[in-house]
Amino acid sequence: MITETRRANVATPRRFVRLDQAGRWLRRRSVREALTFYLFISPWGLGLLCLTLFPFAMGVLISFTNYDGISPINLVKFTGFANYARALDDRLALQTFSRTVGFSLWLVPLLLIASMGLALLLQQGVKGLGAFRAVFYLPTLFPVVTTALIWLTITNKNAGLLNAAISLVRPGTAINWLGEYALLVLTLLMVWSGAGQGMVVFLAGLQGISRELKEAAMIDGASSWQVFRCVTLPLLTSVIFFQLLVSLIAALQIFVQTVLLTPGTGGGAQYGLGRVPKPSIYMYMNYVMVQILGFQRFGYGTALLWLFFVALVLVALVMYKTGGYWVYYEVEQD
Repeated sequence: MITETRRANVATPRRFVRLDQAGRWLRRRSVREALTFYLFISPWGLGLLCLTLFPFAMGVLISFTNYDGISPINLVKFTGFANYARALDDRLALQTFSRTVGFSLWLVPLLLIASMGLALLLQQGVKGLGAFRAVFYLPTLFPVVTTALIWLTITNKNAGLLNAAISLVRPGTAINWLGEYALLVLTLLMVWSGAGQGMVVFLAGLQGISRELKEAAMIDGASSWQVFRCVTLPLLTSVIFFQLLVSLIAALQIFVQTVLLTPGTGGGAQYGLGRVPKPSIYMYMNYVMVQILGFQRFGYGTALLWLFFVALVLVALVMYKTGGYWVYYEVEQD
């Protein structure tokens, strides 16, 4: 009995030693795995820190100063909310913002109608479906500069293809498309270059709709229009909501296309810039760039950008809140 008790007392510490060694091995392994994980994500982490978080913080800080992009740091003064107060009282900023909102409210429905129309057309099973899809999607692959050059070639007053075609019916016609009708040209450019991307999203949504639902509605006597209005359209509301949100945010941020569609200086010499768009397509982001690059008002221009960012966030929140009243989801949303 004494011997067995001694053996038990001796065996117990050995068991604890093995468990302790196993625990240390597991801890070392977990540390190695954690280090490996952080090593693999370090490029992304550095990119997030240097290219997102740091510029974000600097943008917030600059908006509260009179920084002009040139003066040394010791000459920069903290101005508080003066830039924001000035922005809210800036008549030209409010005009360009309202013009941008009006253009977006005009452009986004056209984009949605064009995208959905192309998707419904390709859903009919026409011959050469792959070729049609490629042709309709091709404009979205063009760089912005290429797209602008194409439309400059089409709408040029003296040597444009559009005026040349009109001259076949009415000789001597030379319409200044980029002057009097610049807003129309910009709208057509945006629809032409953006409808293909929306078409692909709508096609995916249409292919996800059960054919049995449509057939059941037609058996009950529903016409093609009734099937589209009562079956297809409600089941596409989630896709419409996504396209509406993305298109609206993109339209509100329009900038590059307006500059590229402006031939010559467009009056930009007075601001120290190469090109400033015509008044009809002079949008909010153009005004911000004039303030930053033309007048060297980095603090004020950054404040304008932050106000614009807040407006975009509010638009997104309003859409999400109101989407529950008209968007149908197959899975119940929280």
